[in-house]
Order: sequence, then C-alpha cells, then structure tokens
Amino acid sequence: MVVYTQEHVYRHPWDRVTAAAWRKFTDPASRTALSHVADVHTLHRRVDQEAGRLQAARSITVRSPPLPFILRRLLPAAASSPSGAALCHCVETSLVDAPRRAMDVVVRNVSLRGLIEVEERSTYRPHPERPEEWTQFRQETTIRCRPLSALAAVAEKVETRCAERFLQNSAKGREVVERICRYLEAEAAGASSSAI
Repeated sequence: MVVYTQEHVYRHPWDRVTAAAWRKFTDPASRTALSHVADVHTLHRRVDQEAGRLQAARSITVRSPPLPFILRRLLPAAASSPSGAALCHCVETSLVDAPRRAMDVVVRNVSLRGLIEVEERSTYRPHPERPEEWTQFRQETTIRCRPLSALAAVAEKVETRCAERFLQNSAKGREVVERICRYLEAEAAGASSSAI
C-alpha cells in the first residue's frame, strides 16, 4: 500500500478557490491539462439553505496510465488497448459547509477494484495565518494493489507507478484551479470597476 499527502497554499480566498475547484472539470480550457479525465456527470446534489451546506456526488471517468504487462493480462480492455490503458470509473462525494468555510472531497474508484483501490481525500480550508486571503489545500491518497499483495515487490512497483501518475495529475489539477482563480479574480475586479 502507498499513502502520500500533498499540501498546497492557494494565494486566493477560500470562496474563490472552492468555486474554481467546482469548475475544474467543466472548464473548456482545462481539457488539455486534464486529458486523463474522459467524462464527468453530477449524480446528485442537495442544498441545505438553512445550514448553508451543499452535498454532491459526481461520476468521474478517467483513463489510466499505461498498465504494466501483468495487469494488462488481468484486464481484457487494457490488453486490447493500443496504449495499454483502461477506463476507470470513480465517484466523488463533496461536502461544502459555507458558514465554516470548509470543503471536503472524497474520490474512490468503483471499477477495477478487484485490481486496485484508490481513495483520495481533499480538504480546502482558510489558511491559518491569512484566512481572508489564502486557502490551505490538503490531499491524502491511498493506493492498494489487491491481487498482487501476495507478490509484495510487484504490488509495490504498481502502487508506486500509480502514485507517480496521481502526483502528476494532482499538479495539473492545482494548475487548473490556480488559472481559474486568476480568471475569477480578474472577473471580479472588472465587475467592481464597472460598478464605480
């Protein structure tokens, strides 16, 4: 099993960063950077206006990195793919608590679980030193290669390779959120100057 944690400070307020995070997959300019994301659909959304909370679930389909030969043998779709990749379906659950300025996101794969289990937990909170200006992002990812657990060395290689790809994709996702934050900041500045 591989577990790793990443932290990032967005030099933007919490409301802007969380708005950008929601737009990450639907922003047309993000398609190149997030080319591993094949499809995103909202499964359900519930707003509690009294409490100021939003609960949502989305289906996210991603293309896996090229799989090692041993895993391609276990997955007919990957074996027949020229790149050796497979589609993986995930469910993302989100809870946004606006009064507390907290957003928690959990993503788990629902397909390929017989081979690999991935869980990604992310939090967005106001930065403790500059809560009105910056946002602290924390992401913890756990990767476990199930059928190869008896072959510890092979499982470790597969888990490490997956972790490397997840780290690359996470960096791309942060870049997209940063870009959208700059866009939202410029949009807000334009709106406030036109109101003057």
